Formats: sequence, C-alpha cells, structure tokens
Amino acid sequence: MRTHHLSNAGSLANPALYALQCITCNTRYPITDLPEGCPACASSGRPSSLEAVYDTRLLNFAQKSEGYTWGHWLPYLNGVSLGEGDTPCLPVPALASLAGVESIWIKNEGANPTGSHKDRMSAQALSRALDIGASEVVLASSGNAAVSAAAYCAAAGLACEVATYRELPAVFDAALRYYGARRVICDNGHARWEHVRRRVKDDGAFALTNFSLPAVGSPTFGVEGYRAVALEWAAQGCRPDHVMVPTARGDLLWGIYSALRDLVTLGHLPQVPRLWAVEPFPRLSRVLTGAPQHADFPGATQQFSTAGSTVTAQQVHAVTYSGGGAVVIDDAAARDGTRHLAAAGFWVELCAGAGLAAAQALRAEGRIDATETVLLMLTARGDRDPGQA
Repeated sequence: MRTHHLSNAGSLANPALYALQCITCNTRYPITDLPEGCPACASSGRPSSLEAVYDTRLLNFAQKSEGYTWGHWLPYLNGVSLGEGDTPCLPVPALASLAGVESIWIKNEGANPTGSHKDRMSAQALSRALDIGASEVVLASSGNAAVSAAAYCAAAGLACEVATYRELPAVFDAALRYYGARRVICDNGHARWEHVRRRVKDDGAFALTNFSLPAVGSPTFGVEGYRAVALEWAAQGCRPDHVMVPTARGDLLWGIYSALRDLVTLGHLPQVPRLWAVEPFPRLSRVLTGAPQHADFPGATQQFSTAGSTVTAQQVHAVTYSGGGAVVIDDAAARDGTRHLAAAGFWVELCAGAGLAAAQALRAEGRIDATETVLLMLTARGDRDPGQA
C-alpha cells in the first residue's frame, strides 16, 4: 500500500544502493547530496551528472515491494507517494499505419497523479528530502515539475518554493496556490537558477532541479525515479526498437537509458533500443555535430515543456550509448502529431505530439525500418499546455 504524509522514518532507503557515480568520468562518491553533479568534472569545467550505483545481486526484475513497484531498482523502496507509476502502455495500430512502421506503442505518462512524468521524479526526490530531514524544497520550473513538486510537498508536509517566469499560465499559478507552494517570480531562466542556488547555498533548502551553469541534470535521486518508466514498459510486454523522448535537459532520457542498460546487463533484454531526443530547435543536434556541449543554444518555441537553451552530458551519453540521436521537430509538425494522437484518443502536451512527428521523420529518412517497433513517450496531458491554447 502507498503511504502519504510520511515522517522521516517512513522513507525506506534501498539497501542495494551503495554509491553515486559520475556518468562521464566514473568517479564514485558515498551516498550524499551533490545537486551540482560530479565535483571532479565540475572542477575541470565540464560538469556532469551523477547516477546511483546498485548491488546487482539484489536487482530482481520481477520484484514488487510494498511501496514502489520496482523496489530495488530505485533509491527508495517506500516513501511519499500519490500513486504514481504503472501508467498505460499499449500498441496503437492507427499510428503505426500513419508512420509506416510495424507497430507504435505509447507510454501514457499523463495518467500519473498530477498529469505528467514529473511525478516519478517528485516521489523519489521528496522521499530523499524526508530521509535527510529537510523541511523545505526549492526548484526552478514554470510547468509540470512545479505542479508535481507542489502536490508531493503537500503530501509530504514539506514547504515548497518555486522560481517561475512572470508569464506563468493561470492554471499552473492556481495549482501552486491550492497546493500551498510559494511562488517567486523571476525575469528569465538564469535568474530562476540563481534564486535556487542562493536558497540552497545560503539557506540549506533541498534542491529538486538543476541550478548550475553550465547545466547538469536534476539531482540524482529525482532522476533515478524515471528508471521505472522503462522497467514498466518491459514488464508490460513492449520491446521497442526505437523510443521517442521529448527532451529539455535529459532527466527522463537518462533515467530511461540507465534502466534499459541494467536490463541488458542482467540478461532481461537483448539490447538497448535506440533513444531519440526530440527537441523543438537545434541544441543537442548541434552538439552531436561538433558544437561545444556547454554553449548556449537559444530558440523560440511553443513546446513549453522542452524549451530551454542548455545541453547536458546525460543527453549526449544516452543517445550516443544507445545508438540514437536528436530529432528537431518544429511547432507546426508537433501540432500535427498532437492532432493525430488526439484522433487516436490521446490528448497530450505539444512536445509529446512532436514524438510522433519525430518517428515519421526518422522513417522518411530511412533511420527507422518499416519492420521495426516504435515507442512514444507521452509525457503529459494536453489540457494545461499553453502551447495547445
């Protein structure tokens, strides 16, 4: 049974988790909170994210604990929860015909409690916050992460402060007020991150999202929550050759990759499918063709959830190690994809519609074969996306 409003003692850490490790230089650290990523890489001027290291002898693919479905595959076996996870995964033949592939499956993350995949990050990260005795959580977000964090902080009894843009959509503003979160208005993305940095460094608040430049991914314990996405679809019978992942800084992308890598290592899958980062304007695609990873890549888009100008090491590694890449899908193509998904019964945010357009583009370019299977990550519902207005 899932537990709400836990005390510190209610967050049960995974005994299989024994270290953190840099995803770039492989330096290992004891279990601690390093929200700016690997200190060794940061000191060299090329920041990189950390991931959790588990004792593989304890990783059982079929395990189902009292708390989280995937037990020893995640940092916390039990913790604050609103019932996230186990989202629908199913084939949609009409979309397969449209894209000219053998089959298309969808993983519908809009079925999570607050309507997006961010609930997976919130559950694990706030279980960590409870475990270390934190009383306040701070993050930079003007979208799904803000709403999710506010809801989970309310359930956990933690204060929540969100640094947002001034133009926050009214539906998000209302959600933050109802959940009791404090909103801090900032003029731009860098100002949001600077506010979070100050609150973490000066006041000891628990960071839920990145605040560093050059950018890294969100703190480790939250990103680890996304591993369950891939573990679930494997258990649900989906064996994709290609996965379309709407991507900003790559938290979801890396979580999926790390779980797939472990499933292959332990013999549960024959190989890691190709992961494709779907972006609204060239960022990662430029890095993959030689641009500096830590440059700034500005662009304009209505794909609200995947806007942003930074690229992280976790993005680069996930697509490179899996044999995938980056696909740029503009707003018009994303809107077409959203309409086709709606016609099949799935009303999603604009960047999730871009995933279908990406699959069509890759098929047209011959990078996806007609005999292959594609999985679309439907990251969030479309009912509150300002790009869908």
